[in-house]
Amino acid sequence: MKKILIKNIDTLISCDEKDNIYTNTNILIEDGVIKDISNTEYEDCEIIDAKGMIVYPGLINTHHHLYQTFTRNIMAVQNMELFDWLTHLYNIWQHIDSNIIKYSSFVGMSELIKSGCTTCFDHHYVFKNQAKSDFIDTQFEVSKALNIRFHASRGSMSLSKKDGGLPPDSVVQNIDDILKDSQRLIKKYHDSSDNSMTQVALAPCSPFSVTKELMIESAKLARKNNVRLHTHLAETIDEQNYTLKHFNKRPLEYMDSLDWLGEDVWFAHGIHFNDEELKVLAKTKTGIAHCPISNMKLSSGIAQVPKILDLDIPLGLAVDGSASNDGSNLLEEIRMCYLLHRLNSSTKAPTGYDILKIATNGSAKILGRKKLGSLKISNMADLFMINKNKLEFVGANTDYKSLLGTVGLKNNVDMTMVNGKVIYKDNEFKTIDEEKLLYEAQNAFMNFKKYI
Repeated sequence: MKKILIKNIDTLISCDEKDNIYTNTNILIEDGVIKDISNTEYEDCEIIDAKGMIVYPGLINTHHHLYQTFTRNIMAVQNMELFDWLTHLYNIWQHIDSNIIKYSSFVGMSELIKSGCTTCFDHHYVFKNQAKSDFIDTQFEVSKALNIRFHASRGSMSLSKKDGGLPPDSVVQNIDDILKDSQRLIKKYHDSSDNSMTQVALAPCSPFSVTKELMIESAKLARKNNVRLHTHLAETIDEQNYTLKHFNKRPLEYMDSLDWLGEDVWFAHGIHFNDEELKVLAKTKTGIAHCPISNMKLSSGIAQVPKILDLDIPLGLAVDGSASNDGSNLLEEIRMCYLLHRLNSSTKAPTGYDILKIATNGSAKILGRKKLGSLKISNMADLFMINKNKLEFVGANTDYKSLLGTVGLKNNVDMTMVNGKVIYKDNEFKTIDEEKLLYEAQNAFMNFKKYI
């Protein structure tokens, strides 16, 4: 067994059930699993010195669109809201290929790792109008190279503009091809074990881009294979008006009619739920991925996070797509989340520590990962460290559990570990050559730029 001892930790924020905080402690790790948190010394271990370090559980991203990394900071869409924004960008996204998927995934996942993220969920739904695609396979190859835990969704769009949907024909597939590829990916990549590095979810894109039949059949296939379900929901008033017009139902009522509620389901955004709908989510234990920065940029609205927390609705944090953020930094998301809800909800807003737990415990629960999201014995050794001895932290050492929300970290973390393996330390990736990646990604972008 490979043993690692992280020694001399200044402060460990466990985010466990008792909110334990350890000072001047060590972590013993064996084969990627936390075996002890104490002052005990162990022999025959690889030693990692964590003097002056604050250690946190690895952050978990519950909603992303990595392919959008190559369409950040586009002037034409900066003042658009969701429907117009999507309509414009679909004309660009229809040109993505496997090379774009490869380098957008490398760039996005690398940025997540630099911000302490150890598990990434990606919602990819843009496929060319053809039966076969290696896009998701390419993403799994990238996650393996980086050694980040990766949950991929086999997203889909089946309702084109000519049939009453939003996307153009060029990125819409037929239901048989979608379901066949979904089954293939589940069989090839889904691993339900505690230390799984790869999992698959099924994720038809949204009520305005897929047919009722696809939603129903995707739910059946997911439950047959014991994988989770995901889609966008209650993101905008335009979406709400769409479901009322086409189905005579509000978005959540429409999902209920399709058997799309339950512990195995989580929705991205969840902004425009009313009080009764929030109670339904609480009763069914259906989750929400909160995307504050994206919601602000697209002027979509503010999710009712204080009510969501009061009702104990499963809630995770997410960066959303790189074109609606425009980045992949979960630390930035934590601070923006804290500030947004302080502004909107005053004394009822969640604390900085509450938001850290949303990004760890809450996100792990949404993805069904029982051994992630907190640092305790028998959990996986997914964590990140920051050095408390920085000029920007002077005077901020009274509450390390809230630090990431209240003060924030403007630079990269000092170390990121996944499954007991250091993958990023001292501004250097341990699994890839960042300089080489930068050169290749820039070239890939320049070749793609002609479509923008």
